[in-house]
Amino acid sequence: MNETIIQQPDLAYLGFQEGRKFYYQQEPDELIQLVVDLGEGELDPNGLLNVDTGEFTGRSPKDRFIVRDELTDAKVWWGEVNRPFDPAAFDRLQAKLINYLQDRTFFVRDALACADVRHQLSVRVITETAYQNLFAYNLFLRPTSPIDQPEWTIIAAPGFYADAKEDQTRQHNFCIINFTKQTILIGGTGYTGEIKKAIFSALNFLLPQKGILPMHCSANSGNDGKTAVFFGLSGTGKTTLSADAGRMLIGDDEHGWDENGIFNFEGGCYAKTAYLSPEKEPLIYAALRPGALLENVCLHEDSGVANFDNLSKTENTRVSYPLHFVANAVIPSVGTIPENIFFLSCDAFGVLPPIARLTHEQALYYFMLGYTAKVAGTEFGINEPQATFSACFGQAFLPLPPKSYADLLSKKLNESKANVWLVNTGWTGGPYGIGARMNLPDTRAIIKAALNGQLNHDRYELLRPFNLQIPVHCPGVSSYILNPVNTWSTPAAYRQQAEKLKGLFNEKIVSLNGGTR
Repeated sequence: MNETIIQQPDLAYLGFQEGRKFYYQQEPDELIQLVVDLGEGELDPNGLLNVDTGEFTGRSPKDRFIVRDELTDAKVWWGEVNRPFDPAAFDRLQAKLINYLQDRTFFVRDALACADVRHQLSVRVITETAYQNLFAYNLFLRPTSPIDQPEWTIIAAPGFYADAKEDQTRQHNFCIINFTKQTILIGGTGYTGEIKKAIFSALNFLLPQKGILPMHCSANSGNDGKTAVFFGLSGTGKTTLSADAGRMLIGDDEHGWDENGIFNFEGGCYAKTAYLSPEKEPLIYAALRPGALLENVCLHEDSGVANFDNLSKTENTRVSYPLHFVANAVIPSVGTIPENIFFLSCDAFGVLPPIARLTHEQALYYFMLGYTAKVAGTEFGINEPQATFSACFGQAFLPLPPKSYADLLSKKLNESKANVWLVNTGWTGGPYGIGARMNLPDTRAIIKAALNGQLNHDRYELLRPFNLQIPVHCPGVSSYILNPVNTWSTPAAYRQQAEKLKGLFNEKIVSLNGGTR
């Protein structure tokens, strides 16, 4: 085992005993060796590190809490998304967690969030495992000078299980954010996504108070420096469509928008690897090199090489890697004020158009909806397309009411005059099981046309019942597919399905507005 254990920084402010030694600010190759030596993971023949995160292969939203105190009581959007946690219970749980780590090897990394130095947040990540620390290296920004006292601290220990009754958690795993103490406790889960999304949640609380819109989106820029952002829930193509070899990648998941432009919150990418191939995702595939961290990926039995087509462990297989692993990355990862904004929806009902130009009011409507759909067979009991809504395309990470973010978006749109587009990456010609999935080359061509200004014409028609403006022509794409009615067996069949989805939209908006239209 590598013997670069050092004593600093001082962790007494958290309750650690004075003089306690730990691994601090290890380089990636040192952490990789530690992961192997400690039995946390294994290297495949290509030098890729693969770990198994254990019981949890994804986030557990029902076990995420926010400490309810004077700072948060009147501000936080309490309910299913943000469950309140008692301040005294937090202190007791933190003491137990620190005591658990005292007698174990642990790892400390100082890092940064937010590429724009004016809004940068220093973060100390304390992890029980070496692989979690490697993840923190990959995903956060890497400081070039020492951090004496961080603004925020994350303590993550997969092996520490809470006693639900005694500790006031729902079950043995937890993620608890304390805004007053600027500390995040994560226990009972080895899934690394909890670490990154906890800081995203913190920024979603802090930045709006400075007039900055936090966004769950990917972003890229063209050679002309013009920026585009892509909002979308899991499976809608957010990473795929922003990872464009002809454009520069700013980031794949989390950004802020201030008066000067946008900036990435992260220093790396956390991409899904299900069915990953050099043909489908050339930029992501090219980032698979030593230093990247695979999670829950099965290996080929004969060769031991990563098998991205085997999802027997989980469909949520992942890889994390630093942004500089991407050949066309923008570093520092900042961009201009967006000129084009894409809302991506994987519509399994098959009724949304390939692309529609949204009015200001429609942009806020679809932003509040955050719509996509699950398809039959993806989860037990789902036998037909099921609408899924996530307000602002990131409801699980919103400490504030959704309208707070919609109001900020409205202000940004008024100031920027950005084009906002609704893009269907799902089905056409019928719902899932009858219609066909949108052709990816067509979607890429449509987005390219929007970015190049080739859809800034006046030849649009109105698609009912959504009242969406759809172009009657688009370079490189058959005009026939632009109007989804054309692709269905009959207009009546289309209208019936479209009215059904429109009704679901209206019901959701009513619930978000507190029962009023």
